[in-house]
Amino acid sequence: MSQQIQVSGLDAYYGKHKAIEDISMTIEPQSITAFIGPSGCGKSTFLRTLNRMHEVIPGARVEGKVMLDGEDLYAADVEPVSVRRMIGMVFQRPNPFPTMSIYENVAAGLRLNGRHPKSTVDGIVEESLKGANLWNEVKDRLNRPGAGLSGGQQQRLCIARAIAVKPEVLLMDEPCSALDPISTLAIEDLMAELKSRFTIIIVTHNMQQAARVSDRTAFFNLAGQGQPGRVIEMDDTSRIFTNPAQQATEDYITGRFG
Repeated sequence: MSQQIQVSGLDAYYGKHKAIEDISMTIEPQSITAFIGPSGCGKSTFLRTLNRMHEVIPGARVEGKVMLDGEDLYAADVEPVSVRRMIGMVFQRPNPFPTMSIYENVAAGLRLNGRHPKSTVDGIVEESLKGANLWNEVKDRLNRPGAGLSGGQQQRLCIARAIAVKPEVLLMDEPCSALDPISTLAIEDLMAELKSRFTIIIVTHNMQQAARVSDRTAFFNLAGQGQPGRVIEMDDTSRIFTNPAQQATEDYITGRFG
């Protein structure tokens, strides 16, 4: 079941450098939220704070609150690994485990979370590959290397791997930037299908993609070089792209900068 995320007063640091400042927003369940903005404004940094991936970087830290269905994900008694199990992530470039088969790539997260009967794993692998719209393309070669798939197929394999552990939220950091237009369309169609089961958050530099797939959009920007990134405006995607409240948002969307 997808869940609501509430963020309040969030700052993120790399050592002494403040990368993002005073981010507050509510991300609704069963929806797609897009983060847009120029390079270096903190979109991906903020995305990584949502499942505590940010803190794996030495010297990185976060201040503020991230609540998932009322639970503080940064509370002292919350394990980062459990957060990443609830909030999965798909990265910019497809990253299937190169020495593993298609089957083992999908099953990898299940193996980490404990022992399961083979019949259970078989069922989850099939369900996840079907959920990623990949089953019909690979069902006869599950024991072949995942790295042997095309780029678009590899990204869908990574999505299958992410949803196999049944997260509540799916983060996608520019998931189509390395893909051809046909593969990009397949991923976008898949996102539209998956949002009925997951809260989906996507970082994208593609304005047309944000307009096509998202329900809500947040525009990030920074005041100047070396300044922390902030959310300038967040609203329904249709309003952001047709009648934004802030001039900076309109300037970015219309290509005057960025």
